[in-house]
Amino acid sequence: MNDNSVVHPPGFLSYPTRFLFFTGKGGVGKTSIACAASLALADGGKSVLLVSTDPASNLDEILDVPLGNLPVVVPGAARLHVLNIDPTSAAESYRIRVLAQMGPDASDQDRDTVREQLSGACTTEIAAFDEFVGRLAVDDGGYDHIVFDTAPTGHTLRLLSLPKAWSGFLEGNDHGASCLGPHSGLKMQESRFRTAMATLSDPASTTIILVTRPEIGAIAEAARTSAELRALGLSNQRLVVNGMFGASDRSDATAASLEDQGKRALADLPAALRELPRDDIPLGPFDMLGLRALRSLLGPDPATVVIVGSSAAAPFASDLPALDRLIDLLAVEGTGLIMVMGKGGVGKTTIAASIALGLVQRGHTAHLSTTDPAAHLAMTLEGEVPRLRVDRIDPKAETERYVDKIMKDRGRNLDAQGQALLREDLRSPCTEEVAVFHAFSRIVAEARGAFVVLDTAPTGHTLLLMDATGAYHRQMTRQTNSTAIAGRIITPLMRLQDPAYTRILLVTLAETTPVSQASALQDDLRRAHIEPYAWVVNKSLLAAGTRDPLLRQRLLGERKQIDRVCGSMAKRVFFVPWQANPPIGLPALQELARPRPLAPPNH
Repeated sequence: MNDNSVVHPPGFLSYPTRFLFFTGKGGVGKTSIACAASLALADGGKSVLLVSTDPASNLDEILDVPLGNLPVVVPGAARLHVLNIDPTSAAESYRIRVLAQMGPDASDQDRDTVREQLSGACTTEIAAFDEFVGRLAVDDGGYDHIVFDTAPTGHTLRLLSLPKAWSGFLEGNDHGASCLGPHSGLKMQESRFRTAMATLSDPASTTIILVTRPEIGAIAEAARTSAELRALGLSNQRLVVNGMFGASDRSDATAASLEDQGKRALADLPAALRELPRDDIPLGPFDMLGLRALRSLLGPDPATVVIVGSSAAAPFASDLPALDRLIDLLAVEGTGLIMVMGKGGVGKTTIAASIALGLVQRGHTAHLSTTDPAAHLAMTLEGEVPRLRVDRIDPKAETERYVDKIMKDRGRNLDAQGQALLREDLRSPCTEEVAVFHAFSRIVAEARGAFVVLDTAPTGHTLLLMDATGAYHRQMTRQTNSTAIAGRIITPLMRLQDPAYTRILLVTLAETTPVSQASALQDDLRRAHIEPYAWVVNKSLLAAGTRDPLLRQRLLGERKQIDRVCGSMAKRVFFVPWQANPPIGLPALQELARPRPLAPPNH
């Protein structure tokens, strides 16, 4: 398996449909495979547009080309164009279009009202969705293939469900809804949503490629995604297993264990995935950055594969403190909000669960929750612990709760027709975003008297939630005229900005893309005056040690990224070594969090 020269082009490139969607759990390699597939099609003489729908896309880093909302050609691949649906830029363009539709008779007050309605996260999502729909519904014949590199699963399922959701909401909804500002630009384009849904559901037009790693968690999420996409009518699916590894020396414990983990995970492949056409992609010896590396991923270029011998040294800085030392520092505070953030697939859920259990081990009570639509806390923990409450922000349940509350508060004084109009208004997909934000606000407030550990969604989805938090803060401060009243108002954003109340932990792998995305997230947080408390480098093979030639080549890359994090990015750094047995279930997580006597961390 380590011999990349025997790699053959995957089956999904044999007879590709015009639209290819790559989706899956964060960190499984969707972007690399989408880029490599786009490049292979372009090299084969096809004109290709590669589109990222991920708010935290790293296409620019992988292809080494600056991206925006307009297609740009990739140097070295003349037939390949690429664009990134940037939510911020898309939202601004959308606001301009909607305001222009109001016409010259609209008053300044009317324009201000709509402009305010267009300032939240709902508009950001709608704008990105509108750009996405345009690529599906407008067939200008300019490209032979359009390839979508999507956000991690939860965000993508939300995006793919929107054509159906908005079509249902807009149908027959001609009254003045309170969500009029955000969706007024959509009513005129309802036919585009129907065209988009038809395109997504047509197996002759669209292929959904579920990308996974040979890991239990990633495979389970791929199976859930497959079922949810089938329910939406997207049934033309394929499976790609990325990162297949075979040990060159079974006496090397790390290499043998890595191979065995993959074999066990694939042996239990769910029936729904087992039925799909499948392509296996070998684990590479380096990060997939640049055209040369990408061309080696699906169509081998042996010159790009450089395997170092066992004599190559990759020493590890053993003075980096482990996770239990971080938990010791957090436990001293007694209460507070601990938010775990990072790119999809870096192990945020595992780290969050370990920290919550570690706080309980140290005598505290903790509430562990998640904002991730694709959450799997229950699977990670598999058990109950005294003094630990575990739940999740369930978008569907929170929306029902929010609708019931609004109907009770605002509908009580309305007649039957008014109540019917209000309930119809609340069917808007915008309502879910508002409901999730309110649930998030409740959890943030809980940390006044206890520990709350919040496992967040992958970066892009979390940034949209943070946008909603900022929009709410601005709205509250604008509506507060009295300085005395303003002094008594504490918004969720103010709590996140308070280092005595909130500690942000950025989780990363020792790989180029996760580190770069964690760094970009840190920059975004700092612009909102939120300072991360620490970084956690997770799943480090470097700490485990190995003689395997391919893995040792990867270790050199890890060493470089750890030096990068410690040298210029993080104030505090903690690490979790790669585990021979995945840390799933209470015993493994409790062992990860168990207090140990260690040297003090670097500050």
